[in-house]
Amino acid sequence: MKKVKTENAVGMVLGHDITRIIPGKFKGVGFKKGHIVTAEDVPELLKLGKKHIYVLKLSANHLHEDDAALRIANAICGQQLNWTEPVEGKSNIISTADGILKVDRVALLKINKLDKIIVSSLKNNFPVQKGQIVAATRIIPLTLDMKKIERLETIAQKQHPVIRIKPYRHLKVGAVVTGSEIYDGLIQDEFNKFVGKKVSAHGSRIIKKMIVPDKVEAIATAIAELADMACDLILTTGGLSVDPDDVTRQGVKKVGAKIIAYGAPVLPGAMFLYAKLKDTPILGLPACVYYHESTIFDLIFPRILADDKISKNEIAEMGHGGLCLNCDICRFPVCPFGK
Repeated sequence: MKKVKTENAVGMVLGHDITRIIPGKFKGVGFKKGHIVTAEDVPELLKLGKKHIYVLKLSANHLHEDDAALRIANAICGQQLNWTEPVEGKSNIISTADGILKVDRVALLKINKLDKIIVSSLKNNFPVQKGQIVAATRIIPLTLDMKKIERLETIAQKQHPVIRIKPYRHLKVGAVVTGSEIYDGLIQDEFNKFVGKKVSAHGSRIIKKMIVPDKVEAIATAIAELADMACDLILTTGGLSVDPDDVTRQGVKKVGAKIIAYGAPVLPGAMFLYAKLKDTPILGLPACVYYHESTIFDLIFPRILADDKISKNEIAEMGHGGLCLNCDICRFPVCPFGK
């Protein structure tokens, strides 16, 4: 780069974006790369602390920060992702669908250990919406040796994609609300208010809800009926506890489902059941879904929607980050719960 005094830079082309900061009000591009400096620009550049202007002359072995950001984004991104034109050297990576973000953490670490290159993302399995920024990338210096970018591209090619979105499916959901007190009309069923609304909010629908007493046979029969209706997911509520008369688990077993996990290191949500009836997942939801804003259901349900495989080991690993802070105002998923 050639360094010249700002007063002598009229007619020259800026080699990089120049940031403007107005404390407490604005931070962004004051002058963009490629801008031709005018006489009127000189006082403003001086106010920004720019006593000199750098004219960029790149060799064939180096990339400008903007070009590098685009190369990185193109290398690491998989399905359902787009990226923006760089601003001040940074390119944002944006989801093109509602779904969950999948991050290859091993590949991401390798990339960020290359030095002078950064890729910053949301956490793996973060639920995202269409149009949401899920990651961003840039290089630290203004220019970068081409060999560094090529090393990144080799890593990304071997473990492609480094980041991707698994889009949500629209599921047919069946519900079994257990509890003799509800079945007998002693208390009101509030499944739709607390659970059903979350199902519909993600574009899925409850095709049938069955209220049954606390009897093994009744629960098993209801689950079997919903499975025969080709439900993509079956939810049970109201019966998982340590009480001797908790028969939901027995009903799930009686219908022939394989229980993958019973109990989870997540609070709220410890009394959780995850089972499979052939290929149909069954989620046994604990009572906390009826009074906590965010529970294990909010961690597991998006992954079911995205057809993400969930193992017993993964559920055990949810203990790290599985404690809800019970904030006065719930901001989930923008919080540490489940991360």
